Amino acid sequence: MAKTDLRTGAENLLLNCGGLQKGDHLLVLREAPDQGYYDDAIVQAVVDCARDLKIETTVQIAPFDATSCDPSPELLEAMKRATRTLFLSRKGDQIRFNPDMEGIRPIMSYALDAEMLASGFGRASYSGFVALKNAVNAAFAAAHEIRVTCPLGTNFQGPGAAYPTSGADVCVDRFPMSVFAPVPSEGFSGVIVQDGFLVGTGSQFYAPYSCKLALPLEVHFENGTMTEFRGDEGDVQRARMHYEQVGEMFSLDPFTVHSWHAGIHPGCSYRLPASANFERWSGGAFGNPRILHIHTCGHYAPGEISLNVLDPTIRLDGVALWEDGVFHPDRLEGGAQILADHPCMREVFENPARDVGQSAFGRLAAE
Repeated sequence: MAKTDLRTGAENLLLNCGGLQKGDHLLVLREAPDQGYYDDAIVQAVVDCARDLKIETTVQIAPFDATSCDPSPELLEAMKRATRTLFLSRKGDQIRFNPDMEGIRPIMSYALDAEMLASGFGRASYSGFVALKNAVNAAFAAAHEIRVTCPLGTNFQGPGAAYPTSGADVCVDRFPMSVFAPVPSEGFSGVIVQDGFLVGTGSQFYAPYSCKLALPLEVHFENGTMTEFRGDEGDVQRARMHYEQVGEMFSLDPFTVHSWHAGIHPGCSYRLPASANFERWSGGAFGNPRILHIHTCGHYAPGEISLNVLDPTIRLDGVALWEDGVFHPDRLEGGAQILADHPCMREVFENPARDVGQSAFGRLAAE
């Protein structure tokens, strides 16, 4: 990892994403170092870069609370006083759908360590990926038919994305920009084949956060509602019990399928197996195009249980924008021009990361 690459990633975050200038005030909210989620090196790199740029920078511990999603009144006031607030903390993920954040627009970093910040994931143009996300959103909204498949048998389809007519898909600025807006599940039906495990979404943190599956499990659904699990008898029972337990825990209808989306950033790499830390994996690997995830267990995004499909193919009116986990921007209207305008983006598409937390045998696994 070169220091120049780390500096480039930090500047991409602070200047291109944050829009910060000399004299601005940056509030960095970080988890305690012993939490093991963000490393110290990314905090230091961002703070050093900000101070070199003459940006007034304050660092504050934002204690991680698995049971509380809302910032304290004191923290909320501190965020309002700052020019920008950067979360190097899972708290930022917990509040990403909180409408109170719309006037603050904090930044949530999905680069979890210095290596991710210095890689193509952190360095590739933030504004370029925002343009790419907008082009993808427009394509999904204009499509007449969308179909999703995967090598293990996932096969569901529905109409063009019925996106809300107002408001952003989240109430924070995500860095790096690595997913398109979630596609509402209304009108979609079929089967999702879940391999390895069920896992939480980062909305709430609960125990157990994951549920092991011995074999691929078929999750059948119609128009936003799960209708049946099919597969190994033990997996079917475990999955149903896990959904019912989480639903009871948060007083919600567990068998809902709210929405889904896939990664758009091939620079996103997650080298450790998902089972080493499911919470960290679910918050760090999803931006790679090899992963499509579905928000379930709750009538809201992101729900409380995520289904994850490895190497999806996503066809819009027959055109495979994603093919076996590879995202092809050149098949998207305006996509080739975006890459031409941003050579650093073209580089990550030409050399995509393949590590997304899969096990030694190449699939998602619980251990």
